[in-house]
Amino acid sequence: MTTPDHESPAPQPPAPQSKDRIYRSPGGIAAGVLLLAISLWLGIDALVQGEDRTPWLALAAMIFAIPLIVAFTVRPAVYAGEDRLRVRNPFRVIVLPWGQVAALRSGYSNEVVAESGTKFQLWAVPVSLRARKKAARKDARAERGGGPGLRLGFGGGGAAPAPDAGPARAEGDKIMDDLRDLLETRGAAQSAQGEVTVRWAYEIFAPAVAGAVLLVILIATG
Repeated sequence: MTTPDHESPAPQPPAPQSKDRIYRSPGGIAAGVLLLAISLWLGIDALVQGEDRTPWLALAAMIFAIPLIVAFTVRPAVYAGEDRLRVRNPFRVIVLPWGQVAALRSGYSNEVVAESGTKFQLWAVPVSLRARKKAARKDARAERGGGPGLRLGFGGGGAAPAPDAGPARAEGDKIMDDLRDLLETRGAAQSAQGEVTVRWAYEIFAPAVAGAVLLVILIATG
C-alpha cells in the first residue's frame, strides 16, 4: 500500500461573522414598560372586578392598546451589520444593504435614505434637541476653559491639561456617526449589495385591528 507524500490540509471552518450592533432607545423602552404595567394593572382589575359589560370592554381595550404600546416603545430597533442595515420601526421592518444606502441624515429626526430616494425614519434613534443643546453648552464651557479641559496633576501641585476628547455629541448623533462610518467602509463591499426589502408588521396589525373591531362592536351595541 502506498501512502501520499503529504496530506491535504483539513478545510478550515468559515470565519465567524461579527454580530450586529443593536441600537435602541432606553427612554422609549422605559416608557413602554411603565405603560404596559399600568395597562395590565387597570385591565386585569377591570376584568376581575368589573360588572356587566365592563370586563369585555376592558379586554377589547387591552387587545387594541397593548400591541400599539409595544410597537411605539419596545419594538423599535436598528441592527447594523457588516453587510446591511435592518431598521425595525413600529409597523415595518426595512432591510437595506449598505450598497443601497445613499445617506444617513439628522435633522428633527434621524433617517436613512435609499439610493432610490425613499426615506425611512429611524424610530429607535430619536433626536433629542435638549441633548444637543447640553452638548453645545459643554463645548462652549470647554472653549472658555471652564469645562473638563483641566485636571489635577499628581505631584506637580497644579493643574494639567486633560487630553482632548473632541467635541461633545448627543447620544443619537454619536449613533448616527457610527452608522455613517459603517456606510463609508462597507458601502462598496461586494457582500453589501442587494435590494431593499420592506415587510409590514402583521403581528402588530392583527391584534390591534381585532381589538379595535371588538371595541367598536361593544360600544355600538351598548
